[in-house]
Amino acid sequence: MSTYEFLELDRVGTDGRVGRITLNRPEKMNTLSQELLFELWEALHDYEADDSCRIIIVKGAGRTFSAGYDLTPARGGADGVVRRYKAVDEKQRRLVMGIRTGMQQITDIHMYFWNMAKVTIAQIHGYCLAGGCELAMMADLVTAADDAQLGHPGLRGLGTSRTGVIWPLVMGMRKAKELYYTGDSVSGAEAERIGMINYAYPKEELEERTTALADRMATLSADHLAILKLNMNRFYENMGIYSSVRSSTDLDAAGQFTAHSYAWQDKVRESNEAGTGLKGALKWRDGPYRRQGPMLTAPRSRRGSSGRTR
Repeated sequence: MSTYEFLELDRVGTDGRVGRITLNRPEKMNTLSQELLFELWEALHDYEADDSCRIIIVKGAGRTFSAGYDLTPARGGADGVVRRYKAVDEKQRRLVMGIRTGMQQITDIHMYFWNMAKVTIAQIHGYCLAGGCELAMMADLVTAADDAQLGHPGLRGLGTSRTGVIWPLVMGMRKAKELYYTGDSVSGAEAERIGMINYAYPKEELEERTTALADRMATLSADHLAILKLNMNRFYENMGIYSSVRSSTDLDAAGQFTAHSYAWQDKVRESNEAGTGLKGALKWRDGPYRRQGPMLTAPRSRRGSSGRTR
């Protein structure tokens, strides 16, 4: 096995038949830098080639699973692979197909995670947001602490979600649209209720119970599990997941050029110039949603003396 700077690998379960990958940038809330993503790509390939590894768990170190893509420095992180394809016009304005090409390379990592010949589990605690949520959604199964937070606040003017497009396949259309249009997050308990994840456990039981779930599935050999996974994935891919994720990446690239996205980019630049980092920009982006929290319950009807609703 290779050695990694931003990942930790170990084995758990009966006879070590469950491989585990820990995203290991706790000081950055395990944000997905370009370097971490390509290390993950390599680690997944290492485990895929190892027949003694039957199931793979991906989790996060420290207090969270992943807070999303690494947005600092502004031209680095996962954005770096996008900026490499910096096709511009004569006025030095970015062109959408260059951005789209770079984004598809990141999508390739997510789609490999989806299709690799191992059964995978995302084990979530703390925050699982934006790119972190996109990554988790590509796992075969997802478990979470009941107080974890899952969602994609990046939808608030930063384009669309590439692999979050899987939501319409795992939960109802109404809730999928609500989460898309608001960028709101849900708790692990709520994520289980709406079908986004398999199980929500008390935080202190999450690791033990996720490992037990993985070990139970690992009763079957790695090759047999791979056949079952391929069979299941083919059904979903015939429903359009592969083409939908690719199309969603194209729209994510196009989404960088909307009025709200340009306003966000201006706020990021202003925040950086003011020396506040992303704090000012995030306050501008998320503040209105905090002030206008969702109506979680419908108002009760009022009844008059006749018993009829008024």
